[in-house]
Amino acid sequence: MSADARIRVDMVKTGVANVASVAAALRRLGADVELTADAARVREGAAVVLPGVGSFGAGMRALRESGLDAVLAERIAENRPTLAVCLGLQLLCQSSEETPGIHGLGVLPIDVQRLRGAPRLPHFGWNAVGLESSAPEPAVGLLEEGDAYFAHTFCLTDADALEAEGWTVARTDEGSTFVSAVERGSVLACQFHPELSGPYGAALLGRWLASARTASAAAAAQGGPTW
Repeated sequence: MSADARIRVDMVKTGVANVASVAAALRRLGADVELTADAARVREGAAVVLPGVGSFGAGMRALRESGLDAVLAERIAENRPTLAVCLGLQLLCQSSEETPGIHGLGVLPIDVQRLRGAPRLPHFGWNAVGLESSAPEPAVGLLEEGDAYFAHTFCLTDADALEAEGWTVARTDEGSTFVSAVERGSVLACQFHPELSGPYGAALLGRWLASARTASAAAAAQGGPTW
């Protein structure tokens, strides 16, 4: 697959997410986006998006009922091209204060908490996304500093635990510091909405799509599936 080839993006159908804006943003960047709840498609897809608007509990129930929970965890453990947005990021965690007793995918070894110290909740609007200058260089380098659009009440806070697992972590301050995005390999997960974040978000999505094309081409060159 060449660097400018069109790529199919399989967007996970959870029933609790508004996927139209994410799909439109990816199509503007040359992707063919298809909505799916098929576990085989999600397992083998070249690029997969886990969108999210809604509650943690409803999102996890939808994933488990369609058998997508284990498939998504497997993809991310293998650092295969996967994008998680807003609630999608939170679903990667162990649990959430929003719906106690519901287990998440457990890919990220932390729990989701209510954003504390914010002037108001939900946290709506633009805010700065920052990277620690001392952080190790990621293998792909998807994240950059900039301003992004947020819409959330819950968040991830334990950046140190994520960095210990090899994740590059971006941070944002809104009364307290929370994790605004993480990346590892070709996996990118954002608390903000890149599809609503103007040129900054479009550039981020473009880099993620480019990494997915590169990963698919590398798999083909090694005789494996192109996903």
